[in-house]
Amino acid sequence: MERERVLIVDDEANARTALAELLRDEGYAVETAADGFKALPKLEAFAPDVVVTDLKMPGLTGLELMQRIHERDPECVVIVMTAFGAVESAVQAMRQGAADYLTKPVNIDELSLVLKREIERKRLRAETGQLHQRLSAKHRIDNIIGSSPAMQQVFDSVLQVAASRASVLINGESGTGKEMIAAALHEHSPRAKKPFIKLHCAALAESLLESELFGHERGSFTGAIGRHEGRFEQADGGTLFLDEVGEISPSIQVKLLRFLQEHEFERVGGTQTIKVDVRIITATNRNLLERVKSGLFREDLYYRLNVVSIEMPPLRARPSDIPILASHFLVKYSRENERTIEGFTDAALAQLVAYDWPGNVRELENVIERAVIVSKKPAIGVEDFAAAIGSAQKRPDGMPLVPGATMDEVERYTILKTLEHTGGSTSRAAEILGISPRTIQYRLQQYAPDPGKK
Repeated sequence: MERERVLIVDDEANARTALAELLRDEGYAVETAADGFKALPKLEAFAPDVVVTDLKMPGLTGLELMQRIHERDPECVVIVMTAFGAVESAVQAMRQGAADYLTKPVNIDELSLVLKREIERKRLRAETGQLHQRLSAKHRIDNIIGSSPAMQQVFDSVLQVAASRASVLINGESGTGKEMIAAALHEHSPRAKKPFIKLHCAALAESLLESELFGHERGSFTGAIGRHEGRFEQADGGTLFLDEVGEISPSIQVKLLRFLQEHEFERVGGTQTIKVDVRIITATNRNLLERVKSGLFREDLYYRLNVVSIEMPPLRARPSDIPILASHFLVKYSRENERTIEGFTDAALAQLVAYDWPGNVRELENVIERAVIVSKKPAIGVEDFAAAIGSAQKRPDGMPLVPGATMDEVERYTILKTLEHTGGSTSRAAEILGISPRTIQYRLQQYAPDPGKK
């Protein structure tokens, strides 16, 4: 692992040397400079993560050096040192961008704590920036986020079928983003400048659903005080998205089938035949084929709707997308709530990835929104969402949930997964894990079932 780099700038040779030796003992890569001017070339050659500089130096002061540093690298952390009586100068330096200040003589324990804290903050900022870069057009269609192979396959399907007139059936669990895929199909089609009309079929009673779909004439039922154009007419030239299409009644199934066959319909209570040019995209979280077999859904309608099928993967099937999505929601809700939160702790990201997400992306969004509101630290930690997702102990693939699992469970999972990755090579697994092959062999003996037990 690459060591963090610290540049110490101080005109007092003894103090400079002592700090350098102590920080090297702590594991840092350290360079020193006797004044601000001598520090400038080391900014390029050494590229420090943190600069610890005295404020009062001959030639180029610590404040002037900090300004030069931030002109070259705005992300470089600067910590200033000052004599006890010159604290006002240190406060001024912090107002101009210093991360913290220490009074001289410097307490090495205090410096160590400040360094660890500021390096962690810098890492979180960099991590968030990298996640933002991954939200590029390469990994998204419109507002759909995902770089996993499963989502790339969905994107490929969208781009492949968007230009056609074919009906598309989108299958997937609730909260996986089926409506967004329908919108992407419309936006990437020749119909993009025409209306995209949507209707949630399960939210309306049969009589209301029929009227919403096909419209009605004045006086066709109690309360019909005027003519109403339905969603088919509103979507003329564009796309009609019917969510939860598996919930529609048999009578409306017949009318929908007729439209798909003849592209025409009549309003409720009307006799005029209306022809429109509408592409139908439907979605369901049910197994429509099973509903066909049980007689709840017409087989001929099923095949008319299912000309092209797109399967939306559940979030648990694409864990590599979880950090990207979490970062996206973090930025969104930090902005909405006027909060400044830099990212997630490693433990928080690990738990987000480990969780099963039965509510899929919608559940993740709700969890991150709540975490942004309740967090009191610069980074979201496990404690900010433990109450919401802490009940699940493992993902379906057996990955232990952290926190919640014992060290033995985490170790067992890590060793077995690494062996799986190396094709069973204990020497290669030992090299990856930084332990001896004998340790792995000993652990495997422990994991093996006892043949004497039934």
